[in-house]
Amino acid sequence: MSLSRGSAVWRTCCGVLRGHPPLFPAAVRAQSSADRSVSARTSLSSPPWPQQMSPVSGEEERERHAAVVRAVNLRIERQDFGRLFAVVHFAGRQWKVTGEDLVLIENRVEAGCGERIRVEKVLLVGAEDFTLVGRPLLGRELVRVEATIIEKTESWPKVHMAFWKRHRFQRKRIIVQPQTVLRINGIELAPRLA
Repeated sequence: MSLSRGSAVWRTCCGVLRGHPPLFPAAVRAQSSADRSVSARTSLSSPPWPQQMSPVSGEEERERHAAVVRAVNLRIERQDFGRLFAVVHFAGRQWKVTGEDLVLIENRVEAGCGERIRVEKVLLVGAEDFTLVGRPLLGRELVRVEATIIEKTESWPKVHMAFWKRHRFQRKRIIVQPQTVLRINGIELAPRLA
């Protein structure tokens, strides 16, 4: 008896009475994202293109991958890939470089002139017949890009002038950026892909 009285009191307090609509409809319905009837269908619910199944099975995909890796390993072994190029990330920018390229970087590098440095962040390495793409970077043991610092200098002065007409306001700023010139010594690949 006390249980029924307690629940009647609870129903009265919450405003859920027989014959009357609930005061807060959101409090009555289930608050679950698993119930699809409650949530509206939007463009973010599913992709706009139809779901397509791959015509290639997982086993066949692994066989194709192994065949490509074997072919690339054979080319690397024979040194039959021609001239390599790489996309490297250096000083906040991405650069496409090959061997013996000169790169002008608007930044100061800590190493001195004539020193050799290794560019660590390599995003992509390519040749005539194959391309190795990192997700996001290629491993340090897979590719090696070395550069020599040729020159450290400053840019020509750039004048930044601010002027408000009829207010006697003029501000002049001269901007000089540090610059570093790098020569890419070479791009080397590991003897085998893993």
